[in-house]
Amino acid sequence: MPPIPLTTNHLNLLLWTGSIALITVALYMQYVMGLAPCALCVTQRIFVIATGVVAFTAWLHRPGAWGLRLYALAGSVMALIGGGFSSRHLWLQSLPEELAPACGPSLGYLLEAFPLTEAFSLLIRGDGNCAETLWSFLGITIPGWTLIAFIGLLLLNGLIFYQSWRHESPTRTILND
Repeated sequence: MPPIPLTTNHLNLLLWTGSIALITVALYMQYVMGLAPCALCVTQRIFVIATGVVAFTAWLHRPGAWGLRLYALAGSVMALIGGGFSSRHLWLQSLPEELAPACGPSLGYLLEAFPLTEAFSLLIRGDGNCAETLWSFLGITIPGWTLIAFIGLLLLNGLIFYQSWRHESPTRTILND
């Protein structure tokens, strides 16, 4: 049986389904395992969803080479920003307890009580809730795994961007060139 050709459209579908899988795991951890997400966790979820929405839109649109470049660039920016939040979260978790920031109000309160720009600024800083380690696997905490996922999302977007320069056709195969 001949191998199935891998196209940039397939990669966008992979990015989208990967984002869905990441959010499904996050919701499982929240609602089944009872791990309440902190403000930085919620922010990281937003950027996983944003990366997935960009990929899904590209998959539906099936643009030419320039469109692929723009979508891949937008997806890369979303993954980079999300990775930045993951890195900030890891840094807060690495602080000694006495240097960790104090716990702050809930995300819902922040969004209700403050203008969006100020709430966003508070989210970026994180608080004591973000410094807490609730779960780890293989010695890596949730934001560590999320950072690894953002790196994967970034690499896939980078592959799409690279392929859009090599071939003008978005349906050109990647692995068999």
